[in-house]
Amino acid sequence: MGIFKIEGGHPLKGDVQPQGAKNEALQILCAVLLTDEKVTIANIPDIIDVNKLICLLGNLGVAIEKINRNTYTFQSNKLNLSYLESEQFREEGKSLRGSIMIVGPLLARFGKGYIPKPGGDKIGRRRLDTHFEGFINLGAKFRYNREEYFYGVEAPNGLTGAYMLLDEASVTGTANIVMAAVLAKGTTTIYNAACEPYLQQLCKMLNAMGAKISGVGSNLLTIEGVEVLHGCEHTILPDMIEIGSWIGLAAMTRSEITIKNVSWENLGLIPSAFRKLGITIEKVNDDIYIPAHTNGYEIKNDIDGSILTIADAPWPGLTPDLLSIFLVVAAQARGEVLIHQKMFESRLFFVDKLIDMGAKIILCDPHRAVIIGHDFKSQLKATKMSSPDIRAGISLLIAALSAKGTSVIQNIDQIDRGYENIDERLRALGAKIERVES
Repeated sequence: MGIFKIEGGHPLKGDVQPQGAKNEALQILCAVLLTDEKVTIANIPDIIDVNKLICLLGNLGVAIEKINRNTYTFQSNKLNLSYLESEQFREEGKSLRGSIMIVGPLLARFGKGYIPKPGGDKIGRRRLDTHFEGFINLGAKFRYNREEYFYGVEAPNGLTGAYMLLDEASVTGTANIVMAAVLAKGTTTIYNAACEPYLQQLCKMLNAMGAKISGVGSNLLTIEGVEVLHGCEHTILPDMIEIGSWIGLAAMTRSEITIKNVSWENLGLIPSAFRKLGITIEKVNDDIYIPAHTNGYEIKNDIDGSILTIADAPWPGLTPDLLSIFLVVAAQARGEVLIHQKMFESRLFFVDKLIDMGAKIILCDPHRAVIIGHDFKSQLKATKMSSPDIRAGISLLIAALSAKGTSVIQNIDQIDRGYENIDERLRALGAKIERVES
């Protein structure tokens, strides 16, 4: 396991191309299990979580061909379903959160799907009820081995379409249910469905494969089941979370950066939320240009003068994955802001590292933090720290790049889970960052 050594305080400059979207890739890769024909997927991010899922699919028997670094073909015509009951699968399946989304396709096509309790970020409780209640609504039988933390759903006679009102607009839950429903008999209606761009991408891909999904982009999806799906070609969107990370990094380090080909129409509230922090974001064709904020940036209060609150919400609200970025960027703003992380109760606990670096942050409770910005009148101090999860890890990296002195970040596998070659790409912009293998 390696570490990053970062010499902070250096402004960066240049262009950066965002990677393919991690959260879309995890859905799209699972969808290849729905057909025995070849599926070609482009712009797959070369990151730990995605590579683990590709490895899992290969062990399940999917024929995988790597065309280039970010393009693969997949063909699920000779699957080894006995792998699902092996000890190897129990270990590999629990190592990443995205593995849960193989259950819907396997259930739809083969009448059974199994998964160990999946892992992922330690950011609080992440329930799976929405997934399995959806499968039960479609006619599957559910079982759970509490001793081994192993889930199973079975429908030997096939699935039947149904109406369901989801208890929460879960992105992965909606994706899993949609993938199960496309091969069910009859019509499925899903209300309170997630409608994130990445879920829209999944639905568009499934329709290209022959599915009949309507209402894409809304929270009411209607799915007419079909008997078989076919192969297709699909290109993954740029990663909106990584784009937001580059925006925050540019502002915090007072750097001049252009983020290329960002797919503006799929960014939602992200640009306007950064502008509320006073960050200048310019649209140049499909690029984002962030000038060097040599005079800093000032947080805008609400129209009645109240302190600004930035909070997460299901799409089209602000994604929770970016609140850690907003929090660290606010540490050098003029003014104050309340960050309200509603969805995960452990995601703000990394702020003690920022406080050690000199940030003025009051952690009100597990969900809320008040940040009082320095306005660059005082630099953060370099320190030694450990990355607790993907988004906190990149936030600490941004803080280190802006700090005075040399910082060390341990447990960088957490950052590598979501960010492709981040150290190489930062060095290309002029950052003083070194990866040291321990």
